Amino acid sequence: MPNKAILVTGGAGYIGSHVVLQLVAAGERVVVLDNLSTGFEDAVIGAEFIRGDTGDPELVARILEEQDVDAVMHFAAHTIVPESVADPLKYYRNNTCNTRNLLNACDQAGVRHFIFSSTAAVYGIPDDPLADEHTRLAPINPYGTSKLMSEWMLRDLSAAGPMSHVALRYFNVAGSDPEGRVGQSTRDATLLIKVACEAAVGRRDHVAVFGTDYPTPDGTGVRDYIHVNDLADAHLKALDYLRRGGDSATLNCGYGHGYSVREVLDSVARVNGKPLNIIEEPRRAGDPPALVARADRIRDLLGWTPRHDDLDFIVRTSLDWERTLLAQSVV
Repeated sequence: MPNKAILVTGGAGYIGSHVVLQLVAAGERVVVLDNLSTGFEDAVIGAEFIRGDTGDPELVARILEEQDVDAVMHFAAHTIVPESVADPLKYYRNNTCNTRNLLNACDQAGVRHFIFSSTAAVYGIPDDPLADEHTRLAPINPYGTSKLMSEWMLRDLSAAGPMSHVALRYFNVAGSDPEGRVGQSTRDATLLIKVACEAAVGRRDHVAVFGTDYPTPDGTGVRDYIHVNDLADAHLKALDYLRRGGDSATLNCGYGHGYSVREVLDSVARVNGKPLNIIEEPRRAGDPPALVARADRIRDLLGWTPRHDDLDFIVRTSLDWERTLLAQSVV
């Protein structure tokens, strides 16, 4: 084989497929492992696709050996917070136990570099809405806990052996590939910009605002929204950092400033040229008033410079993808 491979688990999903595009464009040989529980095979462009599960030890071991894998990017996970509360063992099985299986196979195969898709949910509801990597870790749902347990396994494995890793704690990921090749096709989505754009193109009849009495400038929750292409670039920067001998690290991945729910919905209406049907609902349990990344460390350590820190651009790429999906559904 011409060069060692990168294994991307969950590479047929929303974030993974965008990372695969950038890896392939950079000349990497990429192998995607995905069970298609939420992903789509046609979202894998330019990479070898293998349908399977990270919980299958024989399959994972065979892929690592036959493909000569020296780096893994691990996206495969369940990510719906309310579902994690209703069915916690599903999340601990897939997000934690299957990650343990993957790490064991990587350790046995001598994989040197591991990049992990983590989450700001590990912080729970912090006292300070600006969370840095040293903010107290206090997840309030099984999703956040399942990811934190995986971070701990990575930390301990890296300390015990030669593997190095970067864990990226995502804040609110949004947007789609500006060239329209892949996008967020998640069924029954819960992320605000995706939901609002579905409403904008007529796939939903309204958008719900959960909580209008928070101690924020306009009473709605404030979050740090990051374009998926900037997030994907952070993964490539993390891989380069590890290949150059960088020490294991855990890094926030956000822009360092936030937008309120009302600001997001105003942007969707503005970019789409039509008002949204908005319904106000009570607060949801466990939603912090504001959660924004302190993201200086990722810029300093990885040399990461976001290119799409613009809410209207994020929304525009999301709307373009929703129109693509709508056109496909009526053909």
